[in-house]
Amino acid sequence: MAVSAFRDGEYVPLNEVTVSVQSHAFQYGTSVFEGIRGYWDTAASDLLLFRPDRHYARLHRSARFYGMTLPYSVDDLCDITAELLVRDGVREDAYVRPVLFKDTNAIGVWRPDLTDSFVVFHVPMGKYLADEAIRCCVSTWRRPEGNAAPVRAKVGGLYAAMALARYEAMLQGFDEAITLTATGHVAEGTGENVFLVQDGRLVTPAAGEDLLAGITRECVIELAEAELGLEVVERSVNRSELYVSDEIFLVGTAAEVTPVAEVDRRLVGDGQTGPITADLKDLFSRVVRGRVAKYGHWCFPVRTQVPQAVRP
Repeated sequence: MAVSAFRDGEYVPLNEVTVSVQSHAFQYGTSVFEGIRGYWDTAASDLLLFRPDRHYARLHRSARFYGMTLPYSVDDLCDITAELLVRDGVREDAYVRPVLFKDTNAIGVWRPDLTDSFVVFHVPMGKYLADEAIRCCVSTWRRPEGNAAPVRAKVGGLYAAMALARYEAMLQGFDEAITLTATGHVAEGTGENVFLVQDGRLVTPAAGEDLLAGITRECVIELAEAELGLEVVERSVNRSELYVSDEIFLVGTAAEVTPVAEVDRRLVGDGQTGPITADLKDLFSRVVRGRVAKYGHWCFPVRTQVPQAVRP
């Protein structure tokens, strides 16, 4: 299987895509990006991208923070990605990474002559976190405050702080970290949103709590309400609630729906995957693989979108 990328208007071998160590993005973190899951559907012999339109719409919004220009519409970006995957003959679960970045070789925190570059590539991806319930800690590293950093955008530089949080967690023997806001409320994981189950209701930090309101988060809320009849409450969440909730799970493009067994060495419930988490995990898995017709429009079949002429 060829491994390719799309770089500034051309499909090229991935190993020919280079970025200088002098580039502004490398030095200062001036990049925005997305992560898009693709699920191989054996029965249809097709790869289903999950909600690429929502991801690319967010990439356009993120680009505004740095005055970046993305010269492709959301529809164009979906088609470009589909063609890339079909050209490479991908027949397994995959993860697509589009990145828009300042590629000018320049010293200086900001300059008026900075130019943009756009690249999309893909890698195989199975589970990001463990399939079973994971162990989390509350990080000593806080989520940046919204007036200090563009927390509602998916900006490369912000993930340096999240890397510190996960590094700290792993040094202590945990699988993942949960971060707090500057005011001490629960924010999110290092790349996931947080949900708690309390007395049969879902509780999740509100979008105003300096978190990235994820696309998987919005899908899980809709599925919980429409399909499972659950009440979902978005509000400020205190750290202490992590220790007394019946269930906790994390959601994200990479993490999907991941149950949490313990927080700071305190069991969540009985330390096993709870029934509501299990139901949502199963439902979400069926939805992303195109097995729930009602949500078929969330899945983007790549081979269907690509002209026969470019198929291998």
